[in-house]
Amino acid sequence: MLNFDPWDTEKLKKHSLEPRQFIDFRQSTLPNGMRIIEAYNGSGLTFTVLPDRGLDIWTAHYNGIPLTWISQGSPHAPDFGQLWKQQFNGGLLTTCGLTHVGPPENDDLTGEWRDIHGLYSRLRAYNVSVTSDDDHQTLNLSGTVSENVLFGEQLRLTRNIRITLGKPQIEISDTVVNLGDEPAPLMILYHCNLGYPLISDHTRLHTADQGVYPRDDAARPGFGTWPDYAAAAPRYAEQVFYHHVKHAGKDAAGREVSTAALLQERWGLKFEWDTSTLPYLCQWKNTREGIYIAGVEPGNCVPEGRNASRQNNRLVMLEPGQKQDFYLRLSIVDGAENVESMKQQVSQLQSSGSPAASCRLDDYAR
Repeated sequence: MLNFDPWDTEKLKKHSLEPRQFIDFRQSTLPNGMRIIEAYNGSGLTFTVLPDRGLDIWTAHYNGIPLTWISQGSPHAPDFGQLWKQQFNGGLLTTCGLTHVGPPENDDLTGEWRDIHGLYSRLRAYNVSVTSDDDHQTLNLSGTVSENVLFGEQLRLTRNIRITLGKPQIEISDTVVNLGDEPAPLMILYHCNLGYPLISDHTRLHTADQGVYPRDDAARPGFGTWPDYAAAAPRYAEQVFYHHVKHAGKDAAGREVSTAALLQERWGLKFEWDTSTLPYLCQWKNTREGIYIAGVEPGNCVPEGRNASRQNNRLVMLEPGQKQDFYLRLSIVDGAENVESMKQQVSQLQSSGSPAASCRLDDYAR
């Protein structure tokens, strides 16, 4: 892979006056009317952002190799006449929330019906723009997504997706604010969906955990092999595990960052997120033939639904005017040497890290 570190601004300008030759968020429109934004930065990592699906990330490739599973016919234009599962694109990131994450349910208090994983991924972003630093080495794609209902929740999310020239990584920073005059539930889960060949029977998930818990009886038989993924099998029944992760203490930005990685012998994908606001990690294993997809999902909740989250004292409430920040970084791990280094980093975090303080999974420890 090319090394862009020596390519200072003046050197780039001597070879091209157009920085988009090297790095860009390139916007266009599909025949079905959906806006798409293609990202590249000279690192081998390319991906597609969907402004009409909450600025989530659809396809992603590294040196032409797909990182994700995608659904037939995707990307699907947002359609509230269909169920969430019919609208699921797959892709590198599907954001779940902002007021419900989990199975369909009727609210215990109001009777309101909620579809699986909430409304967010079918909401359109507005005020979408691209800015750069002075040297055009770093680009930021930003936009706003509102989840609101008359006389109900008034939430606004501002998303920033950052790429840097020559670095195979994506940084996602979100800020959610409650603009209403009453407290509002806030459930958010970053549903990162990986597929073949990143996920295969040679892939292992490396995490630093205080504890790992099967979600239900369907997952218990697989508890002994939760880190390892299997070959595709017909009618495989999904298994889900909840992780009480450890973090490395506050970094320079004040974040309490945990690290996990999906690794094969020579490459993989690294996850870093701020556990001070995303204390939970959900692992979704679904190695079903044709729908071969695995989720690594940091969140401020587990996907149990708002009713259960309220009953189990896990539901986060955002007060009027209150803001909450979320951070996730995805990075390619390239080469056997870097894979071994990544394993050692997670192992060190396992030995010396501190458990995420606001993670509450005692009811699953049975």
